[in-house]
Amino acid sequence: MTSYWKIFWIVAFGTLMLTACSNELTSVDRAENQNSTAHEDAEDEDDDRGVISLSDIAAEAAGIRVEIAQTGRVGDRLNLPAEVRFDADRVAQISPQIGGIVRKLYATEGDDVTRGQRLALIASRELADLKSDLISARAATDLAQTTLKREERLWTDKITSEADLLAARAGVSAANANLQAIKGKLQTLGLSPAQISSDNSGANFVVTSPLAGTIVQRSVSLGAAVNTDDTSAEPLFTIVDDGVVWVDIAVFKQDLSRLDEGTKVNLITDDDETIAQSEIAFISPIVDQSSRTATARVIVDNANGRLRPGSFIRAKIELGEGETLVRVPINAVQTVNATPSIFVPTEDGFAPKPVVTGLEQDGYISIVRGLENGESYVAEGAFTLKSQLEKDSFGADDD
Repeated sequence: MTSYWKIFWIVAFGTLMLTACSNELTSVDRAENQNSTAHEDAEDEDDDRGVISLSDIAAEAAGIRVEIAQTGRVGDRLNLPAEVRFDADRVAQISPQIGGIVRKLYATEGDDVTRGQRLALIASRELADLKSDLISARAATDLAQTTLKREERLWTDKITSEADLLAARAGVSAANANLQAIKGKLQTLGLSPAQISSDNSGANFVVTSPLAGTIVQRSVSLGAAVNTDDTSAEPLFTIVDDGVVWVDIAVFKQDLSRLDEGTKVNLITDDDETIAQSEIAFISPIVDQSSRTATARVIVDNANGRLRPGSFIRAKIELGEGETLVRVPINAVQTVNATPSIFVPTEDGFAPKPVVTGLEQDGYISIVRGLENGESYVAEGAFTLKSQLEKDSFGADDD
């Protein structure tokens, strides 16, 4: 009896242990299976996270446009800031040459004038005095000439002395010198030889334009007093001829050695519209210490008036043909995970593809590596895809 119960308890205990081990193994297998399934799901989720799923209809509605990558010549080019300026040889600042009162004004700001055209009339006591002196000097010269002729006759007739003859000759020389001095003063005022030779003793001085152009500033008004002693006074008129202008290009120090006089330049607006074409006429040897740039000057025919002095434009300078590379619109390249990327179509939608970019020219950027010629890519709507990708990424992180 005792042996029977011993055998019974041994069998029962063994059965219990086997059952417990079986249950433990089943739980471990279940956990491993669950972990394996979760890992596979996570891998699938990671694979899908970089893809934006869009149907053709949805892509079209979102403005997504796919093109085939093509190559083009990528040249060595400078794109530099420039300022339009007046040609200093075609600017006239007219200051008062004689003191007086402005009695008439014939032109104002914005008027186009010709060379020699009247601008203002100044009533001048100084001019009246000079003309009076001119008349007196002429009379004195005539008298000296008459005296000399008389002394020469008397000398021939042995009536006068040599001293009187020499004195008469000296009188003529002094009178002529005084007359020429007064004429010189009148010439510096701008009076023509015909005006000086006339017997007009008027005190009116006419201000005329020394060149053909446009009046861009007039600082004098009717009845104003002007004088030549005030060195701080503004010019009465400023006249410019903008038919030819200067364009000063700011060239960085490291680029100076790449330019020469005669280098071709395209002048463009900020919208890449070509305004004019010319060549470098002068390169300054001085580098500005604050901007670290030097000036390269272009002289441009501006008969159409498109270049306005004081305005800022850009100078595009071609330095070589460069190499052939894939080129895409600049907006087609987006930064994804801190890396320049191009979106390309996939079976399920669109995915970013890292690229190495090169030079930007004319709204395009070259692709050095990452996109091959003939490969499809998103040419328009890349920013929309990037935004959706970031949105999906944030949503996945929240989950």
